[in-house]
Amino acid sequence: MDTDRTLLHKDEIVKIRNRHIGESCKLFFRSDPVKIIRALGQYMYDESGNEYLDCINNVAHVGHCHPAVVKAGTEQMSLLNTNSRFLHDNIVLLAQKLTETFPSPLSVCYFVNSGSEANDLALRLARQYTKNYDVIVLDHAYHGHLTSLIDISPYKFNCPGGEGKKEWVHIASNPDVYRGKYRDVDLSLEELSQLYADDVKQQIDEAEKKGRKIGAFIAESLQSCAGQVIHPPGYFNKAWKYVREAGGLCIADEVQVGFGRVGHHMWAFQLQDAVPDIVTVGKPFGNGHPISAVITTQAIARSFAQTGMEYFNTFGGNPVSCAIGLAVLEVIEKENLRGNALQVGEYMLQGMKELQQKHLIIGDVRGVGMFIGVELVKDRNTKQPATAEAQHVIYRMKENYILLSADGPHRNVLKFKPPMVFTIKNADRLLHQLDLVLSEIAMGSDELKDPGVGSASCVPKCTESQSHQNDIVKVLIKGEVKVSNEVKVNGTDTGEPPNKVQKVV
Repeated sequence: MDTDRTLLHKDEIVKIRNRHIGESCKLFFRSDPVKIIRALGQYMYDESGNEYLDCINNVAHVGHCHPAVVKAGTEQMSLLNTNSRFLHDNIVLLAQKLTETFPSPLSVCYFVNSGSEANDLALRLARQYTKNYDVIVLDHAYHGHLTSLIDISPYKFNCPGGEGKKEWVHIASNPDVYRGKYRDVDLSLEELSQLYADDVKQQIDEAEKKGRKIGAFIAESLQSCAGQVIHPPGYFNKAWKYVREAGGLCIADEVQVGFGRVGHHMWAFQLQDAVPDIVTVGKPFGNGHPISAVITTQAIARSFAQTGMEYFNTFGGNPVSCAIGLAVLEVIEKENLRGNALQVGEYMLQGMKELQQKHLIIGDVRGVGMFIGVELVKDRNTKQPATAEAQHVIYRMKENYILLSADGPHRNVLKFKPPMVFTIKNADRLLHQLDLVLSEIAMGSDELKDPGVGSASCVPKCTESQSHQNDIVKVLIKGEVKVSNEVKVNGTDTGEPPNKVQKVV
């Protein structure tokens, strides 16, 4: 690639995209897309040199372009890259190091290239072992873009363009203690975990009445696309007990929440003091390089082998990917990123709760480590989703060089899942700017904007919130001035060093 070539203007890129990239491939901030040309740590830079604080990129887990990860990949690429049918150190060293982070008996790895591939393979393993086909999923769940995974993702099949639920899919209630079927204003956490687990049992019973058998229950260890949902303690132990008694296996999808993001543990399912039968990992594993894995037991792996069909993945487990995966695991350990997730995540969570005391629009703040959701509502009693307001917040934060997104069934949950090198200083800047934007909304003036952030989220067909996207919120837009050696927001020095002089209006 010619690194000296002239960069395309944003408008030209959009024209070429419209001509040659599939229309269903969406952009962040569609009304005013950002062109990013480089990134480092928790920062991304556009073609003009403007620096954006990245609060949403759980793929660049140990920081964009981490030098140790880049070095591992480039050095191995200069030596060899081939498939896993040849003996090589990297694949076995990575499998050994990865499985050391899991509780017994999870000890066997299959390396693949994406979270979608991992979840698809997990379904194959479960169905082969149990000889049952049906799958229990949580409402609003998303597990990947393959046909097999769209079929088990209500986040997709219950949205515009979706084909609805297949007869072999059984949807259990999302254990959302704030907005869900059972809520923490009425019940204790122990009661909530039992009631939501009983809902899984109900799905099993209803399936069996129809002569169907459960092969697997797949769930994210923390629900991400469903709105940064934290499951009540004990939920998995109770629900998985029902699934196993019915002959099914339990799959923990850690694609978005694994690799120490929760701080307390390496894997989010460990928050529940429960052990699944199969775990899938992905996004953060390669820090931007495509690598993922399925981790399971010897017994399940042996059952899969007994089919007589070889499992081969051309790129899964290649030396370059494995070198990168090893480097990511080493960086997490050497730089104590789990500890950072705990410290900075708790600081950010408490800061968000303080903003909740000030701003009535914040209905709920929830999270663990660097996995935080802030749910915006029009009314705290009715919990009417503030969908349009959430989208406007994202737009205004982007104008002030902070990248956020929203998700959940109503697209009203601001989600924070930044690179794990996020600092207290970054958190202060984020909290300060969010405070300003929410104050603007409370003051009221001007017209609300929807940034068209291009999230995979949707407002389901069956909800009332579609109309909320057309709401008008009057917002007083205040400018931000970046000067040569500091950033000032309404005259207040944020202490962030910018790269450009620019006024945002």
